[in-house]
Amino acid sequence: MGNDILDVDLLAFETGDASQRAAVVDGVMRSLANGFVYTAHDLSNDLLDDAYGKLAEFFSSPLDEKEHYRVPESFGQTGYTGLLVETAASSDVADWKEMLNWGLSLPDGHPLKTAYPGNYNPPVLPEATVPGIESVLLDFHSRIYGIQRRFLRIIAVGLGCAESFFDEMVTDGPTLTRAIRYPPMPDAPSGEHVWAGAHDDINLITALPRATAKGLQVLIGGEWVDAIPPDGQMVINTGLMLERLTNGILPPGNHRVVGDPAEPGERLSVVQFCHPTPSTVLAPIPSCVTEANPLAYSTVTAESALQKVLWEINLLS
Repeated sequence: MGNDILDVDLLAFETGDASQRAAVVDGVMRSLANGFVYTAHDLSNDLLDDAYGKLAEFFSSPLDEKEHYRVPESFGQTGYTGLLVETAASSDVADWKEMLNWGLSLPDGHPLKTAYPGNYNPPVLPEATVPGIESVLLDFHSRIYGIQRRFLRIIAVGLGCAESFFDEMVTDGPTLTRAIRYPPMPDAPSGEHVWAGAHDDINLITALPRATAKGLQVLIGGEWVDAIPPDGQMVINTGLMLERLTNGILPPGNHRVVGDPAEPGERLSVVQFCHPTPSTVLAPIPSCVTEANPLAYSTVTAESALQKVLWEINLLS
């Protein structure tokens, strides 16, 4: 297998004939064996530009203003998270980044919100600081979630499952959107810090639309490779939950974010982590367990898997 990240087209899977659909499925499965794939999509460039403009305005606010939106008891799952808080499990120093996190809350009385209140925090967005930001960011969340849900149908077919296999799993899941500002590296406290240390995501899949600067690197074939999707495409990477569900067939995409000395400025990125419902039992899919690929993973709940990782990256301390 090569070390390339392949380009696919979500819309070709949805509207193409049988051969076009099969080609997309084949490309996705071959590329995700390395943890990453680029896909064309239908997210509006205007919406993405609007989101980045409002996020830049928020992150340029004074620190005491941003701290108004910090929600300590949410453990980084909603509101503002300051610099040098999250630490990659592979690193001894905190990441040089600050974040704004949000998702969609469920109505009071919903059984998932009742059972897992910490997973369904109401979004805490800086509407008072940046008028209009709330509607833009909630719209962005909804549209990226839709793309991820649709993309999971390609993966389901590639795994030998019904196209709708993941639909119920991610409906009302605590999918999280995270806007990240990476400050200029010359301002970092020491040379040991990077924007984000090497790590795997915990969730099913992560969507990364274009950022405002380079920096994302992915580990493929033992080498760090710059991940720069073609114009009009986004990065999709696999997470630890999908690895467990597929009995290791689709490993998590290991990645990091590092500053380019040739571009010493800051970087803004918006990513979305697609999560199953907390009660989901992450048991290997039967089609992924074969004589050549024997059962390698025990079963855990999505909630216990998430809490373990939050502890490891210093968000539950």
